[in-house]
Amino acid sequence: MKVAGFTEAGSPEVLRVLEVEDPHPGAGEVRVRVKAAGVQPYDAAVRAGWEPPGADLRWPRVPGNEFAGVVDEVGEGVTRVRTNDEVLGFTQLGAYAEYVVVPQEHVTAKPADMPWEVAGGFTAGTQTAHIALEVLEIGKSDTILIHAAAGSVGTAAVQLATLQGARVVGTASEANQDYVRSLGATPVVYGDGLLERVKRAAPQGIDAVLDGAGGVALELSLELVDDRSRILTLVEHDKAAALGVRVSKSGRSAERLAELAALYAKGDLRFHVRRTYPLSRAAEAHREIETGHGRGKAVIDFTS
Repeated sequence: MKVAGFTEAGSPEVLRVLEVEDPHPGAGEVRVRVKAAGVQPYDAAVRAGWEPPGADLRWPRVPGNEFAGVVDEVGEGVTRVRTNDEVLGFTQLGAYAEYVVVPQEHVTAKPADMPWEVAGGFTAGTQTAHIALEVLEIGKSDTILIHAAAGSVGTAAVQLATLQGARVVGTASEANQDYVRSLGATPVVYGDGLLERVKRAAPQGIDAVLDGAGGVALELSLELVDDRSRILTLVEHDKAAALGVRVSKSGRSAERLAELAALYAKGDLRFHVRRTYPLSRAAEAHREIETGHGRGKAVIDFTS
């Protein structure tokens, strides 16, 4: 099968199309013929040399931890899905590939009306947002500040927090103010003077922060929220403990993903794909996400 992988860590240019042996499922596993795979900072970190704890690391290394496609082989004892089922799912590595093998517990049914490019990029951002809001215990009485509100995680977090009855203030670039507003948040432009703009947008105060930007965004969050257990950073993991702020927990599951997919099917959760790339242009997708800017998700499309 063809994959986008690398034989040494480095810049996006190390990613290239390679041919490797087709995988096959063992007991309790399924093989999915991939239609689309999401691209995210996690993948770029792997390509640059980060080794995720507990990952099955081998060469060549193939990034990608979210995907959508059609089940075409099932292993012994599989009862949750059948061949020809359309699914979306998650893994640690290996999704930039024509086939991916995962435990049956890592996939759930794709809504019939969900386009493949949306399904391929849906898993990580929505589950990360859902888990983070769970950790922060966001409820109806809360006003939450979401940094990088136009990104993949931010897009989901704004909508999910709003569905839970919270009031949301979201930081984004000038170009994405209307987009963030359309999701249900009060938008504010990041940059110089951000602290004052947030205070004007939420004169009653900020109760919790979901930080998807890091740096100055996290620093000013410390000035806005007294209870640091209600600040969660998705970026500054190395600083979190010293600052007393939270980081996300593990918790991805087929059940959580099915709940989020159902919200999409009902029209309660929108998901924006900014651009799709063929497998041969995976390096370009990485260069785009490493700018740190952009609305929604970049996706590798295997159907093009």
